[in-house]
Amino acid sequence: MSIKEMFIENYCPINADQISFTRQQGSDFAKQVADDFNPLHNIDAKRFCVPGDLLFSIIIAKSGLHKKMTFDFSGMVSDNVSLTFPQQIDDSFDIKDDKDKTCLSVQVSGEKTHCPALINALTKAYVDFSGHTFPDILVKLMAEKNVMINPARPMVMYQSMSIDLHTLDADTVELKLADTSLTIDSKRGDAWLEFDLLSNGEVIGHGKKHMLLSGLRAYEQSTIDAMVNQYKASKASYQA
Repeated sequence: MSIKEMFIENYCPINADQISFTRQQGSDFAKQVADDFNPLHNIDAKRFCVPGDLLFSIIIAKSGLHKKMTFDFSGMVSDNVSLTFPQQIDDSFDIKDDKDKTCLSVQVSGEKTHCPALINALTKAYVDFSGHTFPDILVKLMAEKNVMINPARPMVMYQSMSIDLHTLDADTVELKLADTSLTIDSKRGDAWLEFDLLSNGEVIGHGKKHMLLSGLRAYEQSTIDAMVNQYKASKASYQA
């Protein structure tokens, strides 16, 4: 099955050992696929960041989907940075930039598939869920802990994600949130989102996403409301 059957091909050429992204590609993916309006993914963002979910999507499109996969992010990837993908995929591999710096580490095990239907379905289900982390999930977690991110510099960093599938015999995937938690250490917070993967109503696996929240301060409802309203306004303006 050709990787060209993967929808991710619409957002960057993936049939190469080295891949780079324009701001337009990263921003389009965030807004059109993930429904994610994080200002870090705006074309004119001073500290533009390629969505971590775009990297995840490319990896499973290029390398295949394993029953067990873990993705650990080492830092942000900006536009026009060339990432090298290994030709030989072992139990673990690193995605490095043109300065030989590791941006993402991947661990895999179990059976593997290149089935476009399953990979496309899993990618879209996960990315849609992940893109709605803010405000849908994080605001509630921050309110419970009486903390919030810095409105002037809202830093929410993708740290890691793992999936554990019981079967690869599926062509539809839905994702359902199972549990959430937020632990606070001074001005840093670690958020964990656990989810179930379902196909035709049956649970076929589980997963977990870990995010780092930095620059935390005391929770202020009016400030949070302003951040959420600005986020929604950006979305409405893009879709107008």
